[in-house]
Amino acid sequence: MTTTLADSLTLPCGAIIPNRLAKAAMTEGLATPDGVPTPELERLYGLWSDGGAGMLLSGNIQIDRDHLERPGNVYIDREPDAAMQAALSSWAQAATRNGNHFWAQISHAGRQTMKMINPHPKAPSPVKLGLPGGQFGEPVALQKEEITDIVGRFAQCAAAVKSAGFTGVQVHAAHGYLLSQFLSPRTNQRSDEYGGSLENRARVLMDTVAAVRAAVGPEFPVSVKLNSADFQKGGFDFDDSLQVVEWLEQAGVDLIEISGGTYEQPKLLGVEGIEAEEPQAVAQSTQQREAYFVDFALAMRAKVSVPLMVTGGFRQKKAMQQALDSGAADLIGLGRPMCVMTDAPNQLLAGLDELPRYEGQLALFPRWLAFLGKTKALKAMATFAVQYWFYAQLDRLGRYGKADPDLSVFQASKDIAALQKTLVKGRNR
Repeated sequence: MTTTLADSLTLPCGAIIPNRLAKAAMTEGLATPDGVPTPELERLYGLWSDGGAGMLLSGNIQIDRDHLERPGNVYIDREPDAAMQAALSSWAQAATRNGNHFWAQISHAGRQTMKMINPHPKAPSPVKLGLPGGQFGEPVALQKEEITDIVGRFAQCAAAVKSAGFTGVQVHAAHGYLLSQFLSPRTNQRSDEYGGSLENRARVLMDTVAAVRAAVGPEFPVSVKLNSADFQKGGFDFDDSLQVVEWLEQAGVDLIEISGGTYEQPKLLGVEGIEAEEPQAVAQSTQQREAYFVDFALAMRAKVSVPLMVTGGFRQKKAMQQALDSGAADLIGLGRPMCVMTDAPNQLLAGLDELPRYEGQLALFPRWLAFLGKTKALKAMATFAVQYWFYAQLDRLGRYGKADPDLSVFQASKDIAALQKTLVKGRNR
């Protein structure tokens, strides 16, 4: 029988996701300066819950206040007090009001912490992010006892969100954040038991998964987000990823989300980085033009049976169905379209053939100044500016209940930059 987008998915732990569409994790920036969920987050996730996805993933919930991915992240770096627990519970209640799942994506930004948050973030090794503009600081290598503490923080965070009413958890080991940094020989240059061989580089991730599982029990969904590859020379490659997926299946994870890229090589956004993309030994299909990582997931399916979620680029319903039919994906992740069309899942299930491609009409520079985007610094700036447009849409959804698709990229960038400065000032009081 053909699996459709409307069909439910039963996970190894026994949990049932009501359909095959998921709202992928997207950073919201709507927490207080102290990392507490707000009514704005509740409003945003209530809209998404009403939108029909079988599962919603939160944006980064960080396990350390000094290692945020951006100002406005929710963070849980200690046992929640009564106010924090109440805010988490209220958020979870709004996000599950339509009977869908709501999973917490838990993370540590490592060297991808902005300098305004921490000028000397901790990382596997002191390898600075290779982006122009000076937004990121000089990383400091983690000591062994700090690594052990980080593993414990992931478990503590997982237990806290379960207690608050979240229905699952995803450990973020992709996109160049800390666990992804450990996996990459380019950013992990350690010579101890956490560096060198792939088994050593994967040790922190595997220890984290074990600790999280112990904290939440066998019937609570535990997922991992993993790069298919970093697409950088000397980085985490597809062969590495395939082996890690096999280890994660053996460890009993319930779902693996396949993505790819880092800040330096933002493959996850479908754009070129500031360096040449490192090719991977994976056959490409016509689907690859629509969904960036579907072919990697298809190659993984030959090795593992754990449910796979694929996120990145899906817009056409027929491509989503092809991914299900081929076995490449059990769950389809939707991201940027839901920054404006919050009910995209309901519309697809009702017969819509294709979601809007907002990113195709967005640019920082007008066409007559497009040549400016050829320099590395301005190219990076233009990429982040388009991302800020999506950030601004989430901000407006949270504050006012509706998006503003006519907003310019330039104005969105100004708005988000000003908001982030305000949040940083609030942190430092």
